[in-house]
Amino acid sequence: MSLFGSMDTAISGLSSQSAAFGNIGDNIANSQTTGFKRVDTSFLDYLTTSTATQNQPGAVVAVPSYVNTVQGTISQSDNPLALAISGQGFFAVSQAAGQTASGPTFSTQPYFTRAGDFQLSSNGYLVNSAGDYLNGWPVAANGQIDTNTLAPIQINESIYQPVATANVTLSANLPPTGNPDPTNPATQNPITSNVSIYDAQGQTHQLTLSFTSAGAGSNKWNVSVVDGSGNSIGSGTVTFGPNGTLASVTQGSTAISTAGAAGTLTLNTAYPAAGGGTQAISLDLGTIGGTGGLTQFAGSAYTLRGVSQDGVPPGNFSSLTMQSNGNVVVNYDNGQTRTIAQVPLATFAAPDALQRQNGSAFTATVDSGPALTQAAGTNGAGSLVTSSIEQSNVDIATEFSQLIVAQEAYSANAKTVTTANSMMQATLNMVQ
Repeated sequence: MSLFGSMDTAISGLSSQSAAFGNIGDNIANSQTTGFKRVDTSFLDYLTTSTATQNQPGAVVAVPSYVNTVQGTISQSDNPLALAISGQGFFAVSQAAGQTASGPTFSTQPYFTRAGDFQLSSNGYLVNSAGDYLNGWPVAANGQIDTNTLAPIQINESIYQPVATANVTLSANLPPTGNPDPTNPATQNPITSNVSIYDAQGQTHQLTLSFTSAGAGSNKWNVSVVDGSGNSIGSGTVTFGPNGTLASVTQGSTAISTAGAAGTLTLNTAYPAAGGGTQAISLDLGTIGGTGGLTQFAGSAYTLRGVSQDGVPPGNFSSLTMQSNGNVVVNYDNGQTRTIAQVPLATFAAPDALQRQNGSAFTATVDSGPALTQAAGTNGAGSLVTSSIEQSNVDIATEFSQLIVAQEAYSANAKTVTTANSMMQATLNMVQ
């Protein structure tokens, strides 16, 4: 019985070492696969009879030991869309289930991966080298993140819609002496500043802001604004207090003089507004009693500190940026940006219990627990490293060492089989 048992045990050893050899070969073959997680081998013994006086040969079984929590080396990439995870967590991805005229359809099975070598597909989706589609939380136009929706991220390369100018802000210092005419000091010349604005269609228009002092030593200035054709679109007066700060802004019969109030003039243009009618613009000259807008401090020259407006011209898609907080940002050639999605990370209670799938992907199991999707860097989720990828966590030197051990163990088990066979032959020869 022991001879047959010894042979069966040795054969189970051959089978187990073959399985270990297969895992080692798989690891070595995927040592350069992005996001690959190695599989080690554990050996489990099975007993037949084992008492204080008797022990019969048993068997050994090779059990795969998944190493999904060990970090692979993070290396920089010249791909600006590549992402690597430093720490725990996985990218949530979808796999294509079919194709329609409008684009791919996706499997309802959730998949997870550490392979972050993403590129834009022909349909504008972020896809890694295994063909998995990166999922993210959509971001609304107002910046709100919808954390209840997780779907493949698709980049829309549409034109950035122009925004009509609604506000112009001016910050400048007007000299107390005004701007007297060199040939006739009793006459004041206007001081001007120009600003470009945009209408509802994104067309550019230039406005000229003119300030004319009521006289040297006077704290009152007349303000007029004309468009590029010389048409007046607004006027008023401003006065300054003894300390040089804005004291009042008057337009028509309306005077603004309350401390802390915004000193504004309304400009009525002839440009069409997006909602119908004509475009009205608010000219912000600062706050009453403040120093952020117009002032009349010491000096003999006009000092323009800044002029800005909130209009935006139309823009074409320029590029895509991945940010370390997971934001997917579309850049336009008009200098504007728009966040369209945020990439979350999925964490598991027991990530080593995930089920391996093709393309360095995983699916959840009962043992791994459900996926908990959260923003990068929160609640135990790792951080994102942009323009980088995570290499395989396979160590070639270790695999070669294990390969030698598996080879020697396999040879030893083979020797046990041949020895048991010789002993059985010797036993059979005894009865001849």
